[in-house]
Amino acid sequence: MSGEKELSVWTRPRPQRREQPVLSREQIVAAALELLDAEGIDALSMRKLGARLKAGATSMYTHVASKEELLELVVDEVYGEIEPPAPGEDWRADIVVFARNVRAGLLRHPWIGSVLGEAGVAYLGPNVLRMSEGTLAVFEAGGFSLKAADRALNTVMAYIIGRATSEAAWLTRLARRGQNEQEWAERLWPAAEEAVRSYPRLAALYAGQRGQDQHEAREREFEEGLECVLDGLASHLK
Repeated sequence: MSGEKELSVWTRPRPQRREQPVLSREQIVAAALELLDAEGIDALSMRKLGARLKAGATSMYTHVASKEELLELVVDEVYGEIEPPAPGEDWRADIVVFARNVRAGLLRHPWIGSVLGEAGVAYLGPNVLRMSEGTLAVFEAGGFSLKAADRALNTVMAYIIGRATSEAAWLTRLARRGQNEQEWAERLWPAAEEAVRSYPRLAALYAGQRGQDQHEAREREFEEGLECVLDGLASHLK
């Protein structure tokens, strides 16, 4: 290379195999994922990861030139946990299952929301490409043109990522405080009701939500929002 910075880890050729065993890209990615899940995005550094792997900088930088490249690899690894959808008899049912799987994957790795918006992250990774190809096929089988299928995929992913990122950030904050969401709601509710006393619409909403299971409420809200998204997409097929 001429010293130019690569646009993505996926645009740089993988190093040739050496005669002596060296640290592999797969080992680096697995260790980084463990560190991120255990301690969050702020804990990730090449130095800390090297110490975790008992490896020197040379071994690390053979495979990844920066923390940004490492995150591209790890994000694609997370997407690899998600089963790519395949066309069935009902495109909506297929996309609902897919959306639930993506959301579950993002909630398993709550740090991921803070990096998904960064340019280049995961767009060229083999797992995200396989997932995207499968989802486009589902929409096409449902009657969407390829261009419309692409818009539909982007719309569904935007909804899932937006919801899951907010959920993950919220649950992480509660965990740091040593609370669960039900305990938090019960402690906050009296103050919340007092705050909305002068706002009749909010007061009515809060009154109807008091005492509900917070986990079940999150699940229901995700499903209902997803149905609205799919209704909008389906309307373009008419």
